[in-house]
Amino acid sequence: MKKIFFLFALMIFSFASFSQQKDNTISAAEKKAGWKLLFDGKTLNGWRMYKNRPADSWSAKDGNLYCKGSTTDKSDKRGDIITKDQYGDFELSVEWKISPQGNSGILYHVTEEYDASYLSGPEYQLIDDDNFPEKLEDWQKTASDYAMYTTSSRPTKPVGEYNLSKIVVKGSHREYWLNGVKVVEFEAWTEDWYKRKNEGKWKNDPGYGMAKTGHICLQDHGSEMWFKNIKIRKL
Repeated sequence: MKKIFFLFALMIFSFASFSQQKDNTISAAEKKAGWKLLFDGKTLNGWRMYKNRPADSWSAKDGNLYCKGSTTDKSDKRGDIITKDQYGDFELSVEWKISPQGNSGILYHVTEEYDASYLSGPEYQLIDDDNFPEKLEDWQKTASDYAMYTTSSRPTKPVGEYNLSKIVVKGSHREYWLNGVKVVEFEAWTEDWYKRKNEGKWKNDPGYGMAKTGHICLQDHGSEMWFKNIKIRKL
């Protein structure tokens, strides 16, 4: 009886292991639903530096789109990385983990008219909420629409564990999800949106949030970061 139970348990374990989808792959069902893989887990194909600036902070490492932390002598070249393709309405899914005291972000509708990506593209904030060395406002914390909309909740996992983020953009409608929970929802270009923009951080940045299409961007804020299973589908 014990032998039969052991064989049965082994079969269940083997089936679960086999059925688990590998990182940085697209299943047949996902492909049929229109999903596209943005990172193959091995190369930076499909990505380039913002404004094609020289930088060496990004690489494909251990199945992650990896951003190395700042070196002590600050001699390395740094910069944000963007998709070569541009997207208008979409659903984006990304798994990420952050380093202690880390800071980064996922931006979209990024254009290259300005010196920095965040001057055009709205940002889904990624940060170590609990250990960041400076005081954070709610609009600076994880999954917020940076400097615009705060989250209704923040179900983050501990530093060093992967989180799953989703961004949905359909016309003016925006949704930010974190680990399966919708935490931000708003409409761009409304009276409320313009009030927040014109009275806050972006009051002197007329191009912020105005583009209706643009690049997906991962921010290099000098922190070590890991991104994988980066998938998108057009809506």
